[in-house]
Amino acid sequence: MKCKLVTTALMFLFLLSLPLTMSSAQGKSTLPVKYEELTAPELVEAIELSDGVCIIPLGILEKHGPHLPLGTDLLDIRETALRAAKEEYSIIFPEFFFGQIYEAKHQPGTIAYSPELVWNALEETCDELARNGFKKIVLANGHGGNNSFLPYFCQSQLANRKDYAVVLFSPGWDSTTAQKVEALRKTTTGGHAGETETSMILAHRPELAHVERGADQSGENQERLEHLTFGYTGIWWYAQYPNHYAGDGSEANRELGELLLNSRASQLAELIRILKKDKTILKLQREFFDKSENPLKTKQ
Repeated sequence: MKCKLVTTALMFLFLLSLPLTMSSAQGKSTLPVKYEELTAPELVEAIELSDGVCIIPLGILEKHGPHLPLGTDLLDIRETALRAAKEEYSIIFPEFFFGQIYEAKHQPGTIAYSPELVWNALEETCDELARNGFKKIVLANGHGGNNSFLPYFCQSQLANRKDYAVVLFSPGWDSTTAQKVEALRKTTTGGHAGETETSMILAHRPELAHVERGADQSGENQERLEHLTFGYTGIWWYAQYPNHYAGDGSEANRELGELLLNSRASQLAELIRILKKDKTILKLQREFFDKSENPLKTKQ
């Protein structure tokens, strides 16, 4: 009888310990991925779990045709980052809406900060993330107007010594995915609030995608500067798309949006995995900065 009581008592103690053990084991796997949702102690743990990788989703506030929300770029790129973090844990910084959008200042809702503020906001954000332990910072861009700004920003990281690396996520297409996209698409032109972008919003925020309004305005290229061969001017986008709308969002479908979001999320997750293991980028940066201090000693 005594043996049975001891056994029962031990079993009871074991069962009591299970929730503690499980919660402890689940602590890392259930850490929030959103920066703003972490407590300070959790942030320390999250930095270790993420190997110091942080994603900054960059979008903008601008018109997206007559049918999509002003924050479309922010919504889509953060959804991409969240899906990637489910595949490979990393921290996702809050939506970052400082970027290049001067070409849309004629449309309601556009928030276009000065070039100095745009640059300083991103630079100081990266500095602060690094000060808090994130040494590998990924810029995940959801806004086409940043396509010239962000590569130059990354290149500028070599101007002064940094103890962290900035990497611009550059998604591509594999042939299989490209074929699936082409099979689902109904339009062949676009690029801003058109079929593909509308499909992505439809996939994860359908209440914000007013597809029925997609044909209310024209998204056709007006070709008003086609005579300007061999030249570039900042007014090019307005010359082509004065409605700040390129394509036809009324042809969107959710399946296409899911395909696009998941494809990009998988590629971002793969980049996160690579960066977690990488020991080369920061090593090369240190080597470069050391040599830059006295270039005459660089072996020729």
